[in-house]
Amino acid sequence: MRAISDPGALLRSVQPATGPAFARDPLAHLSPADQLLFEHFGKGPAIAPALECIHYAFEAHAAATPAAIAVEHMGAQITYGELDRQASALAALLVHHGVKPGDHVALFVLRSIPMIVGLLATLKAGAAYVPQHVGVAPDAQLRHVIATAGTRVILTLASLRHLVPVPDGHVAIEIDSFMHTHAELAAPRIEPSGESGCFVLFTSGTTGKPNGVTVTHKNVCNILLTAPGDLGIQPGMRVAQILSIAFDMAAWEILGCLAHGATLVIRGKSIDDAVRAADVVIATPSILGQLDAAACRNIKVAAVAGEPCPRPLADAWSAFATFYNSCGPTETTIVNTMQHYTARSHRLTIGKPTPNNTVYVLDDELRAMPIGEVGEMWAGGDCVSAGYLANDELNADRYRLDPFLGGGRMMFRTRDLGRWTGDGELEHLGRTDDQVKVRGFRVELDSVSRVLEQQAGCTQAVTLKLDDRTLVAFVAPRDVDVAAAHARVEAQLPYYAVPAFVRALDELPLTGRGKLDKRALLLMAQHDGGVS
Repeated sequence: MRAISDPGALLRSVQPATGPAFARDPLAHLSPADQLLFEHFGKGPAIAPALECIHYAFEAHAAATPAAIAVEHMGAQITYGELDRQASALAALLVHHGVKPGDHVALFVLRSIPMIVGLLATLKAGAAYVPQHVGVAPDAQLRHVIATAGTRVILTLASLRHLVPVPDGHVAIEIDSFMHTHAELAAPRIEPSGESGCFVLFTSGTTGKPNGVTVTHKNVCNILLTAPGDLGIQPGMRVAQILSIAFDMAAWEILGCLAHGATLVIRGKSIDDAVRAADVVIATPSILGQLDAAACRNIKVAAVAGEPCPRPLADAWSAFATFYNSCGPTETTIVNTMQHYTARSHRLTIGKPTPNNTVYVLDDELRAMPIGEVGEMWAGGDCVSAGYLANDELNADRYRLDPFLGGGRMMFRTRDLGRWTGDGELEHLGRTDDQVKVRGFRVELDSVSRVLEQQAGCTQAVTLKLDDRTLVAFVAPRDVDVAAAHARVEAQLPYYAVPAFVRALDELPLTGRGKLDKRALLLMAQHDGGVS
């Protein structure tokens, strides 16, 4: 159903779009009003980032305020000046070992100050860091990452050296051991371009092996050096670092903090302690939902992404903090849409395209959908990453030439379903792969979960397909009235969308990256039929 009650008034309020105009031919089948709104809604503001490479922003703060605390971890601290010195020295060692601009350097670490030194050193050497969380990633995955990324140097920690595979021809450097030698090596004079790789993230793949995605400096600067992706971070603020280094949102925490002269608070065993010591928290909704919002009123800015956000969670945190609900896969550089959600917001959405980015709602034939109709979201603009490593087939499927911006630019298939609201925000309507057939009927699993989350006390819900005739659902916390929640779905949705059971748990299980562990929940459902 179209959500625009007065399209004439809306069109009169539309200002001319900035940046390159959309090509008209791909929009010819739309009405004149939809053509205008497709471009107006789908294009983020044109704002040039201040710098071409993200570590240049860190270096500027290190030069201006060398005594400022850059990173804290379990009682230890390092200043901007010392962090810059250590990273420069390690960068020189990387160059000595043959690392060249455009190379990849494995960063196999645990949360620590040396982890940050290794990350920055890699960027200073003109290379892209390839992060993995040792102890979480199995040995086979580490070997796959090394082989796929074509690394020659592995940065790690002394305590992890026995867990890190070092193939023939590779060099392993213990970052913390190197730092303790106080080596004074001349910093290399290397100036990568914005098109150079910044990091390579490995995402889950359909073949069972993760796919490496190359994200460039231009991609990263575009989200972290412009608003709202910069989250208003300033010197003197403290940013919690709670996510796995192998998760792209960790780059938002780390580089977003250091690019703006703030202090990074790396967590130890307790996420709560780090968040309560910070001003800014970036997390998945599942992780944020495990925290007591009432005990975290020190937080000034909270941003979530990575999975659908329950509205009760947004309401709880937006009551005292600037709250952003965001969306975007790794391939579109952390996030490419954001909503500043407040108590005055009519609905919780994923917002609008961030600067220099575009979003298109298209049908299965890549034709523009009229405003208000559901389609698959494709992302264009400066967020679009450089593609998958050594996977031409997947690149051809997920990255296509952008017919709207033209000029040889690419767009990315997110596999997220969405539609534009009447005021130009995006409603996320689940994944195309969460759109399942049950008893021959199409069901969007996220739509069932959203109904369950309307139940009093429910902070999070997930719905899964058990077989061709059966859905199952899990809610948290354990004291949710599952009978009432089940009845609510029966009252609002067709019979084929009603779960066979709703089971309440204290907390829904998470993967190592802080997202819902749907595989574990399916195993639970298959094993005991949901009986507590």
